[in-house]
Formats: sequence, C-alpha cells, structure tokens
Amino acid sequence: MGQKTHPKGFRLGFNEDWDSKWFSQHEFAKFIQEDHKIRKYIKGRLPGGAISKIEIERTPQHVTITVHTGRPGIVIGRKGVAIDRLRNELQLAISRDVMINIQEIRERDLDAALVAENVVRQIEKRISYRRAMKRAISTAMKLGAKGVKIACKGRLMGAEIARREWYREGKIPLHTIRTKVDYASMPARTISGTIGVKVWLCKE
Repeated sequence: MGQKTHPKGFRLGFNEDWDSKWFSQHEFAKFIQEDHKIRKYIKGRLPGGAISKIEIERTPQHVTITVHTGRPGIVIGRKGVAIDRLRNELQLAISRDVMINIQEIRERDLDAALVAENVVRQIEKRISYRRAMKRAISTAMKLGAKGVKIACKGRLMGAEIARREWYREGKIPLHTIRTKVDYASMPARTISGTIGVKVWLCKE
C-alpha cells in the first residue's frame, strides 16, 4: 500500500505557507466555507484570468485577497474597472470590507496550477493528451525547471477502460522537505468523462 501525501501540506511550515492566513475560535467553520466560496467565485468570474492561487488574510475589519495570476490585465481590466466590480460583488456577498491585491506570475510555464490548466484546456479541445503532456514538460525544462512530472488518469482518448499514464523528466524528490515541489491537480471535462490531470514541478 503506497503512503501518499500532498506535496504542499507535507512542506507547510518549512518552505510553504498557508493559503488562508487567519485564526478564529468561534467562527472557524463559517470562515472556511466563506474562503471556499470566495475562491470558487473568483475563478468562475475570471475563467481566462490564468489564476494560480488565491491567498486570504482576515482582520476584524476587513478581508485581504491576493490573487496570483499569469494575466493581470484580464483580472484588473481597463482602468481597473473589472477589479473594482469584483471587489464590490465580494463585499456584498460576505458583508465585509474587501481589499484585492494582484500578484503577477512572470513564468506561467513554471507554475504547476497554470501548467495543469494548460494541459486540461488542450485535452478538452481533443488534442492528444500525450502531446499536451510532453509539450508542457519540454517547455518547463527549457525555462529552467529541475524536474517535471505530469499524470493523466481516466478514459484517455475515449477508451472503454480508464487508465493512468504519466511522463517525467528531471528530478522530483517527493520525500525531501527542503526541496520546493509545486503541485496542482485539475479535472478535464470531456465527452467520455472526467480526466484527472496532476502536475508536480520542482524549481530548485
């Protein structure tokens, strides 16, 4: 039996930080649900925004949301119209003051979430999953990644029996805590069913 753990959760407190930075003794469950709704709403509201992760900090007065995105122009909008509208909608939804910060991801091909999103998009457009995986790995390695692993699982190419295929290049030390391994998983919705895409990316 394989003992598996989430690469980010395994490294929390060493070289990874929490995406939600707050503590509450009496409203813990409420705030967890609220954080989930905020992340789901922002990603649904900006489907082409190339959003990698959303960090949430809370104080008694307001909520600070940091959006890590590969396309800050889409998130901000012309003259900041899109981000102002988003801020107003979130303030109405959670009844608190909201501040939104935008953090740009300069190398989109070195971010696991954006690599997974790119592979998912190609699979949904009926491009060969092998071609999508190999192209993503070669691009990341050319940009300086130490190692990349991509796995796809499901009814690949409409096969009757689901299977798992993966490709790896370079090193992915999953048991070395001091090594930073970026990880993301994302579903691809196809006619045959859902295909799970997982990406491990070692930058150092």
